[in-house]
Amino acid sequence: MNKKPQRDIKTIVNASLARRHAAERRFRWYGLIAISLGLVFVVLMFANIIGQGYSAFWQTYIELPIHFDSAVIDPEGRRDPHVLENSDYAALIRTSLRTQFPHVEGRRNLRDLYSLVSSNAPFRLRSQVLDNPEIIGTEQSIWMLASATVDTFVKGNIDRHIDESLRSIKDQEIAWVDQLQASGQLKQRFNTILFSKGDSREPEQAGIRGALMGSFYTLVVTFLLSFPIGVATAVYLEEFAPKNRWTDLIEVNINNLAAVPSIVFGLLGLAVFINFFGLPRSAPLVGGLVLSLMTLPVIIIAGRAALTSVPPSIREAALGMGASKLQMVGHHVLPLAIPGMLTGAIIGMARALGESAPLLMIGMVAFIADVPGSFTDPATVLPVQIYLWADLPERAFVERTSAAIMVLLAFMILMNGLAIILRKRFERRW
Repeated sequence: MNKKPQRDIKTIVNASLARRHAAERRFRWYGLIAISLGLVFVVLMFANIIGQGYSAFWQTYIELPIHFDSAVIDPEGRRDPHVLENSDYAALIRTSLRTQFPHVEGRRNLRDLYSLVSSNAPFRLRSQVLDNPEIIGTEQSIWMLASATVDTFVKGNIDRHIDESLRSIKDQEIAWVDQLQASGQLKQRFNTILFSKGDSREPEQAGIRGALMGSFYTLVVTFLLSFPIGVATAVYLEEFAPKNRWTDLIEVNINNLAAVPSIVFGLLGLAVFINFFGLPRSAPLVGGLVLSLMTLPVIIIAGRAALTSVPPSIREAALGMGASKLQMVGHHVLPLAIPGMLTGAIIGMARALGESAPLLMIGMVAFIADVPGSFTDPATVLPVQIYLWADLPERAFVERTSAAIMVLLAFMILMNGLAIILRKRFERRW
């Protein structure tokens, strides 16, 4: 009598188990598909950035025989630095190019010929003469920085086979470049300008050093302000603050501030630090103050989590040995929590490194050609530099934008890797 109901129950249970196992397998596959899609998009993003940006680390140079004509540079022969500094060095380059291509005639054609070389070439000749006036009257083979158009063409980013009206380089300019390549007067070298110069309107002269130094000064201010204040706040709230409505309100506000859009902090910095206190615009000092406000909630939350992870037995043992609460926190709890606090601080700093919106509000979006030398000099930061370059129409700025993104990602990966290393190195299992 009872066998049939038992078989029915067993059948129902087995069918239910089969459905649950099938659901688990589907859920596992959904997770694998989601992870795979995420990885595919990440790989595509990195491939696109690297594919467009790797060529920016190489720059095209043209070798020209330059005759340092004393009649042009120093007609009186006195080697007066003021005269040498204000001489017409561009005339030396034009003479060399006309000698290289004697068949070129007409003002327009000559202007195209002169445009093969970057506009900073005369300044390089001037520096060489000022450093060594003895070269006046001699002929030297000088490697000149090529223009952005020539550099873009040599790197294969301009198709020579399309109609001349659809590209930025003319057929005769291509012929001149081919002639220079055939004679060995055109080569690519590592682009030291990218890391040694500030921003420029000319793509071949633009570098990221100004933005790197601006980011460095800004992050120094951010760390020096946010880490001590964040650690002190976390220690007070976790170890000393009484549990009442006020501390609960403070904790809720700290958690909410961690989710506030970063541009709000920029508006706060503009209203308080610039308009009220009168601090200089576009300065790393103000940028560091703004980013400190933004990273403080992250450091406080990470600091409290690190303090919570310390076992209560450590506190009880210290107090049992007669230590005061301050001695217990300072000598026992805080040293064990510092690695976790440092990890949170580094992650917060990595977030600050990639921020641009709050810094746009305080004027760090301005065109800054000079490399900042202090915390109060006008400066920009790497994310803002990327934003500025991405808005420019020249093809040569596309690869520099991608190269700057590669540098920024490298720093962020380095900082996150450092956080992981510190956590693994100093973390204690209880």
